[in-house]
Parts: sequence; structure tokens; C-alpha cells
Amino acid sequence: MGGPGPRRAGTSRERLVVTGRAGWMGMGRGAGRSALGFWPTLAFLLCSFPAATSPCKILKCNSEFWSATSGSHAPASDDTPEFCAALRSYALCTRRTARTCRGDLAYHSAVHGIEDLMSQHNCSKDGPTSQPRLRTLPPAGDSQERSDSPEICHYEKSFHKHSATPNYTHCGLFGDPHLRTFTDRFQTCKVQGAWPLIDNNYLNVQVTNTPVLPGSAATATSKLTIIFKNFQECVDQKVYQAEMDELPAAFVDGSKNGGDKHGANSLKITEKVSGQHVEIQAKYIGTTIVVRQVGRYLTFAVRMPEEVVNAVEDWDSQGLYLCLRGCPLNQQIDFQAFHTNTEGTGAHRLAAASPAPTAPETFPYETAVHTRNP
Repeated sequence: MGGPGPRRAGTSRERLVVTGRAGWMGMGRGAGRSALGFWPTLAFLLCSFPAATSPCKILKCNSEFWSATSGSHAPASDDTPEFCAALRSYALCTRRTARTCRGDLAYHSAVHGIEDLMSQHNCSKDGPTSQPRLRTLPPAGDSQERSDSPEICHYEKSFHKHSATPNYTHCGLFGDPHLRTFTDRFQTCKVQGAWPLIDNNYLNVQVTNTPVLPGSAATATSKLTIIFKNFQECVDQKVYQAEMDELPAAFVDGSKNGGDKHGANSLKITEKVSGQHVEIQAKYIGTTIVVRQVGRYLTFAVRMPEEVVNAVEDWDSQGLYLCLRGCPLNQQIDFQAFHTNTEGTGAHRLAAASPAPTAPETFPYETAVHTRNP
């Protein structure tokens, strides 16, 4: 996997530019192994461009496909199923970024190229997709830390020591409640009842919010459920659930790690403060989750690689994924007006414990983790 801490800055980065439709046409099935001769062409097109902030992620899709099918991973002539799985993953990646890539030449070239290749290799549009390939780890002698888990169960270590580190982003929900999204939006919302915070290929997070006072528009989190999905040889499916005055230091089955698989210790729960502060490390997806009880209510904070954030099967179905899309407009609250109208009440005391999210520097990941008790 390769794509969410601080975003990387730089003057240039490697980008893979895919040629237009005509550039893919020399790869007929009759060519057999020589049909893979387009790899040198793609390698030639790997060049440097100034860094850009375009929301179109086609270059990331291109790079992932290149990583999955080039070099030592280049599929042989009898590896059509593997190659088709990589193509389906490539197509899925382009669909996820389609909305932000209208008019982008590289995007449209990639889409046409995928169609050609799927036709040439008789690939079905439905079927398994390939898992993102991990980069080669440094030799064991270069590492201070020994691990008995498979390589795939250490997301951060999969980036070679000379390669750029993954980009991380954060989401937090606390107070009545304040929300910081993965895209650095800052909102105060009602969102009463059960709402999805995160819903991707690797985990689901759902919160239940209840009014802080009878009839109040402001709510706070009273229940939190986290589902870590089964992942290869790393972890079994695990469920964590916390409620008001019940912050367990174990999954619902009583375990504290990812189960019986070889990489089970890549998922661990640690109790920082009994009954008040729990940290969950999911190293296989490079993710840290912090759950705390502040007063009577729960807070949630997560640090996650951008690639994991964006690993969703159907982008259009993510409308209620609060950490990604934010709160619906009809659920948002004018914090300052609410703060004025509730002075002297229990809701005001809760609001005072979680200051208004007016700017990134006043609502960092650490704010959600270290919010003080009212």
C-alpha cells in the first residue's frame, strides 16, 4: 500500500505518465510474452515534474499499477489472472478519482489504456483485485527492531529507508461534537444517533451521539464501535466497543491483539489510563486510534495514511463517512451561537472543555487525544 501527518513538500517528485490510446495498441494477445514490451515504454515515460496540489490522483493510480506489474512483479505470459487483477485494481483507482480528473490528459489516457489491455487479455471487469504490493524492506541488519510478523503486516516498514515516507492525515471527534475531517475541515455538528466516521476496505468506525441536555441540539459521543476487518496473514476480524463509563482495554472477544495469525501483534490495544484512555495500534495499515473518556462522554482520534483513508470500494457511497466528507449541512451547528446560548448550562461546560475548531493549529490530532476533563 502506498498513499495517509504532515504532507510532503518538495520541488519535484516522480510521476508516471501513461501514453494515450494509440500507445497501448502494440500489445496484442498474439505477442505472448512480448506483449509485455510496453513496460520499457512506461519506464521511459517515468519522469520528473514540479510538485502539484491537483486533487486528481491519477498519478498515484499509475504508480501503483507500475509497482504491481513492473520489475520483479512483471507477470509472465501465463499469469493472466494476476495481470487482470492488477488491471481491475487500476480501473478501480481511476474510478475513485474520476470526479477530480475531468479534462486531465493523463487520466483519460489511462482509462483508454486500461480498456485496451482488458480487451487484449480477455479480462473480466468483475473479479478479484490485487493487493497493493509492499516495497522491499531493508536487509535485517539495517533494522534495530526484530519482528516475527510477515512483511505485509508492517505498513511503515514497507517503505524503503531511502524512499519518501507515507503521507498521514488525521480525524478527530470530541466535545459536543467537534469534528476535524481528514481533509482538515473543522465543524461542530448535531449528528444525533448512529453515524459512520470511517468506512473503508480495512476498518469501520461508527459513533452514537446523544443530546448533552434534553431538547438540546448539541450532542456528544456515548458509544463507539470499531471493526478491524480480516486482513491476509496479519489479523482476524476484531471488534472494539466502548460506551459511557465503560472503556475496555480489550476487544469484545476478550483478546488484546489481532488473533491467531502470524502477524497478530500488528494489531494491539494498550490501556494508557485505566477506564479513561485506550490506544489501538494497527501497524499493518499504519494506523493509530486513541479513544478517551472525557467527563461522561467519549472522544475519538485517528492518525491514518492517506492511502488507507482512500481505500474504498465505491467512492460515491461515502456520503455519510464523516471523517472524509464532513457533516451534512443540515447537521452543522454555529458553534459561537451555541456557546452563547448555553452559558451556565451543562452543555456550556462540555463546550468549554472542547474549544471551537476555528483553525488547524487550534484543533490538531493532539487536541482530540489530550482534551482536558471538564
